[in-house]
Amino acid sequence: MDHGELQGNAMRGAFWMFIALAAAVAAFPAQAADVIEIAAIYALTGEATDTNATSVRGVRIAVEEINARGGVLGRRLRLEIHDNRSTPIGSHLAAERAADSDAVAILGASRSPHSLPIAKVAQARGVPMITNHSTDPDITRVGNCIFRVCFTDEVQGAALARFAREDLKASTATLFVNLASEYSTGICQVFQKHFEQLGGRVILVREYKSRQRDFEDLVRDAGRVQADVLFLSGYDESGLIAVLAQDKGVTSKFVGGDGLANPSFLAKGGDRLKRAYYSSHWTPAMDSRRSREFTARYGDVPDFGTGTALAYDAVMVLADAIKRAGSAERGRIRAALAETRSFEGVTGVISFNGHGDPVKSVVIMEVRDGRPHYLKTMLP
Repeated sequence: MDHGELQGNAMRGAFWMFIALAAAVAAFPAQAADVIEIAAIYALTGEATDTNATSVRGVRIAVEEINARGGVLGRRLRLEIHDNRSTPIGSHLAAERAADSDAVAILGASRSPHSLPIAKVAQARGVPMITNHSTDPDITRVGNCIFRVCFTDEVQGAALARFAREDLKASTATLFVNLASEYSTGICQVFQKHFEQLGGRVILVREYKSRQRDFEDLVRDAGRVQADVLFLSGYDESGLIAVLAQDKGVTSKFVGGDGLANPSFLAKGGDRLKRAYYSSHWTPAMDSRRSREFTARYGDVPDFGTGTALAYDAVMVLADAIKRAGSAERGRIRAALAETRSFEGVTGVISFNGHGDPVKSVVIMEVRDGRPHYLKTMLP
């Protein structure tokens, strides 16, 4: 065989190898092109599981609804939910897994201490992130890849202080703060700042720890000073605290943040309260077209609540951004998210400011005889 024949055979072999490789490569994108993968990070195990259940439900029903309508850009959404195990380190590891995957964006988490490490990974890796329920202002300050569909602690803390002073006519306050929670410490600081600016006085601050279940000492001190309001800055443990305080004769009016806007708060004692108040992002009583449609369609599903509506909105905002971007590329989706204006969501109209935060009103809920009722809406 001469040199020319060898060269020809080599060229033909290379040609057919190229064709085979091209066919193999094409086969996989053909499958991937049918779907757009999105990641969600929530607590599926651990102590935050109950409070995260509404968010998980909201993400699932939104994806199912979008796919039933034909998907986005003619492609179905594929949802991959990562368990953060109810811890910040678990959230970081879940974010790394999501960033390493084909996911075009990350949804979640619900709690602020979980969302902050996710945001740091997402920003470093250039992955757009939308948290539905995390209110710590520092989360979106991580960078321009990070967004949220809920108001911040700066907004709700100020609104709650104004509500306590103007509506409840409170002059004094007791604060219960979980030192291990950025959410708890943050909202307490904002509430105290604005309460005192409005002429009120914080006369007692008592601290507790995550997973603590004995609150006798805290309640005893609250009963000793009997402030006009007792500010509850936690999550569902606030139900345990409030009902204990009520049973021990504390006369303070119970006021809390959106950590109480969850069915698990009622399940852990809130349903035994004669009276309490908390801030929320949404209520089925809101009389907007989107809210009415959402409640009529999903109001009877398990784990239905504020987190459900917020998570649903987060998915819909993401889908809208992908559609406007005309692309499933992370960078283009991020740019489209930043340009979101006047998106009509279930929880309100969403327009992102320069920090990735929406400007939204605060809903005040009143618990009467163990049942939550819509009381009023406060503008920021």
